[in-house]
Amino acid sequence: MAVERWLIVGLGNPGKRYENTWHNLGRLALQTLARRHRLSVNKIRFKGLSTEGLICNQQVLLLAPETFMNLSGESVRAAADYYKIPEENIIVLYDDIDLDVGMLRIKEQGGAGTHKGMKSIISHLQSENFPRIRIGMGPRPLGDMVDIVLSRIPKSDQEIVQRSLDAAADCCELIIQGEISKAQERYNQKKELD
Repeated sequence: MAVERWLIVGLGNPGKRYENTWHNLGRLALQTLARRHRLSVNKIRFKGLSTEGLICNQQVLLLAPETFMNLSGESVRAAADYYKIPEENIIVLYDDIDLDVGMLRIKEQGGAGTHKGMKSIISHLQSENFPRIRIGMGPRPLGDMVDIVLSRIPKSDQEIVQRSLDAAADCCELIIQGEISKAQERYNQKKELD
């Protein structure tokens, strides 16, 4: 298999205030993948924190935008343009309130749904043709959406959330090896991760 360059993006908001919140599940999944491969996402570039390295024999740029969620596309576009990464080689990890906690959905392409970070990326790339991994944080409780997504992940959900972050990292590895169908088969059908 030829070595390709990939961009893997973990969506979230910057700063201590937003650490370990539901809306930062994408960023937490990116950190999980980075730790697994002994990489540190700490270089300031492309309006974000990034690092480069080899994962599964593929050249990968990991990026955590430091813009707020609604402006994530600025960071992603800057990195993709600099490295001339085609959109089909951009993987975006992000939270999804319409999926139960512990569930993942892997898609090769598609719309943003209600996620403002994804709307920004699609707008800046002028394309929906990139893989994404949605990480469940639902079911949607009653209340203000902003308060819900920016709330901290409770201790009672930490174990299942960590399993979903590990599974999202597994999916990234499968996708960059050309195995998105295997990732979908393994994780899209499950109600809750083992």
